[in-house]
Amino acid sequence: MISGSLFRRFDRRSVLKAAVAAGVAQVASPFVISARADDTVKIGLDNPLTGTYAALGKNEQIGAQLAVDQINAQGGILGREVELLVEDSTSGDAATAVQKATKLVERDKVSFLLGNVNSALAQAIANYAFEKSVLHIVPGGHVDTVTGSQCHWNVFRVCNTTRMETNSVSKLLLGSYGKKWYFITTDYAFGHGLQAGFEASLKAADGTELGADLTPLGTTDFSANLIKAQSTNPDAIVLLLAGDDMINCLKQAVQFGLNQKFHIAGAQQELEVLMGLPPEALIGDWVFEWYWNQPGVPHVDQFVADIRKASGGKVPTARTWFGYASVQTCKLAAEKAQSLEAGKMAHALQGLELPPEVALMPNTAYYRAGDNQLMPTLFVGQSQQAPAGGDPADLFKVSQLMKGDEAALPVADTGCKMTWPS
Repeated sequence: MISGSLFRRFDRRSVLKAAVAAGVAQVASPFVISARADDTVKIGLDNPLTGTYAALGKNEQIGAQLAVDQINAQGGILGREVELLVEDSTSGDAATAVQKATKLVERDKVSFLLGNVNSALAQAIANYAFEKSVLHIVPGGHVDTVTGSQCHWNVFRVCNTTRMETNSVSKLLLGSYGKKWYFITTDYAFGHGLQAGFEASLKAADGTELGADLTPLGTTDFSANLIKAQSTNPDAIVLLLAGDDMINCLKQAVQFGLNQKFHIAGAQQELEVLMGLPPEALIGDWVFEWYWNQPGVPHVDQFVADIRKASGGKVPTARTWFGYASVQTCKLAAEKAQSLEAGKMAHALQGLELPPEVALMPNTAYYRAGDNQLMPTLFVGQSQQAPAGGDPADLFKVSQLMKGDEAALPVADTGCKMTWPS
């Protein structure tokens, strides 16, 4: 359950802007529809539909498809119908992900490329999209390099960087639980980035890193890692995992009774994970990148209702919103640029604010000029068992909201040296 007061302090100016824009759209739409072209605008989604991250990828697809349906009902993009083409990247094979991106771009002739949940795959796709000068929106791959040291003029990201996530929750952990931490980290770019961010926070606070275990993607048995962590007597065991790996580790931590002895915490948490846990394993402090229960925030209830209708009654997750916002970003870019040319659309997105019906959160969400990173609101809080008489999917209690640009490193410190085509 989320306190409504947390969500009433949203940017009312952006609501007024959206209302004006909506009025213009209503006037303009008949002319757009009458000029509809015969060909479609194709958006390619290159995301995991199998493997460890399948649930996350499928929820991003649900959000993306809702956006496509809504855009088509409103007249499409530049008067043309929108089509979503989906390819299974797998959960961890970069070669397959790039192969699928190549198919979408070179054979299917997509105007936009979306993906990936896996950070390493997201970066690989971004590098390919840069070579081909295709506008690429990264819905949910968090590694900092995407909008940092390997940033590209044509690549934009909806989800947070790992440093944004760790900065948003580190202060809470350091102030409430102590400065001796043990890390259990997934062994690829995403986990490495999260651990580096937490280590920076720990060092700044004169804390102590008691140990760190790197675990392969798809690990099912974390018993040895948890026993090692317990032996160091930490203030907090910090789990930097995702998907099925996080589910398995949390279940085993509770089975060993570690939650009764030490604090369990981490950075990014997902509703997909919490819904896969038994009630006793709904523990720990985390950050959500979007949450469905936001009392008083405009348009959120309608979005939740639309997703419930499209997904058999299930509430949207952050992944659902990632997919939705990514497709809506494609429309915003094209409509502002009045073009499907990648360079014009990329320039149009510099500093662009998401309208409230797309942002679906307090405060203003905007694409920061200089690194193309979305600056949204971060939701810091604790896992919880569903409140009695409440929605069974209300498994996270938000205790703090943080603006993205307060959690993010300055552009100058990200390593992004963006160059634009002449």
